[in-house]
Amino acid sequence: MGDEKMATISARKRIWGWMMFDWATQPFYTVLLTFIFGPYFGLVMAEHFAGQGLEQQAAEARAQSSWATMLTITGLFIAFTAPVLGAIADTRDRRIPWMVLFSLVYIAGTYTLWHMVPDGSAMMLTLIAFGIAMVSAEYMLVFINSMLPTLSKWEDIGEHSGNGFALGYAGGVLALLLVLVLFAEQGNGKTLIGLDPVLGLDAAAREGTRAVGPITMVWFVIFMIPFFLWVRDPVRPNITGSVGDALRQLGRSIAGVTKKPSLFAYLGSSMFYRDALNAIYGFGGFYAGFVLQWEITLIGIFGIVGAVSAALFSWLGGKMDRRFGPKPVIVVNAWILIVVCIVILNMTRESFFGIALAEGSGLPDAMMFILGAAIGGAGGSIQGASRTMMARHADPERPTEAFGLYAFSGKATAFLAPALIAAFTTITQNARLGLAPVVVLFIIALVLLRWVDPEGSGNRRWSGHSG
Repeated sequence: MGDEKMATISARKRIWGWMMFDWATQPFYTVLLTFIFGPYFGLVMAEHFAGQGLEQQAAEARAQSSWATMLTITGLFIAFTAPVLGAIADTRDRRIPWMVLFSLVYIAGTYTLWHMVPDGSAMMLTLIAFGIAMVSAEYMLVFINSMLPTLSKWEDIGEHSGNGFALGYAGGVLALLLVLVLFAEQGNGKTLIGLDPVLGLDAAAREGTRAVGPITMVWFVIFMIPFFLWVRDPVRPNITGSVGDALRQLGRSIAGVTKKPSLFAYLGSSMFYRDALNAIYGFGGFYAGFVLQWEITLIGIFGIVGAVSAALFSWLGGKMDRRFGPKPVIVVNAWILIVVCIVILNMTRESFFGIALAEGSGLPDAMMFILGAAIGGAGGSIQGASRTMMARHADPERPTEAFGLYAFSGKATAFLAPALIAAFTTITQNARLGLAPVVVLFIIALVLLRWVDPEGSGNRRWSGHSG
């Protein structure tokens, strides 16, 4: 778009349009990945594998391993393609056309999840569709993140990042509540408030729960409208070059990372703590379903608690980011998540840190809700601060490439947490103990974070031009 067209869109609208991406896509992570569809997939496949002769605990372990394998393959694909995609986009400073393309792919992937029927026969189709949707969501996130430094003044980007995540989690809460009240079935075939699933959906065929795929698709279509109306690519006519030029520049950028100690340490640290956080998001619902024997609707309520906490603390984290900088926010929340993981590993329906509980004790349930609030709050805050820290290290001339590398760092070991969880789950034949490697990943991240300069690369050339 030309300068005249961009001038008609106020800075406030551009910021809101940019933040609406988080609102539009958060249900993918909240409703699909973590609290409704992921656990539903696990429970369906555990029942399927048990029907093939596996003992219940082994069937649950195999179901969790299947999900972990899909996330491993997806993470590896994103890791090795996102930086290339970012470099190509930067050759002509074009992001919006890529957003359109991957929006269409995302729509197709999320809709296809409807076909995950209760007999488990659509397992492979479901895993492929979910992987495609996740790749598309993560690709779009590369472009969204690269726009952050162009939205406003340098000192404001941390607050905008936190506000974006806060708005996203608020959208996740609303979407999750909508699903629980009107669609997802409990064991008795009724929704959370005792209704039959709306639109004549068949509870026996789990159509209310399966509908979360199409619901997430429709949500995205509606709420991406402000983004496409109000966000434009920057006008920088001097940005030219071929794909070959882009790839050569990417090679130079990757080689140059090792010459920038703070950036190198930060990419390494974020690689581990974001991988660990994604593991908690990806398998927390499995833990609640397999270890605590929660129904999908109760897992959904747990998700609402976590998402409300995430919205609140993402907003507060943005305020703290503005005042203290992103690094202290990352450190504090990483420690909170370590404590959460340690508690999860030492809690079952029957015991708490080795102390036997009375039969029917509500302590594990109450504690899990507290942990859910902590996961949501710490996870939201750390994600917002992470985006700001990367912006402090980004080259203003190649922002999409920089956030492509950021995506690479977040996904380069994305296979590691799911693979370690799959391995530990298989070895121990226990879904709870399978989460043990997550603690180690957080600790490695904190060690590497010691070499990160709180000011980033000292690169404050962002002028707050429109993006």
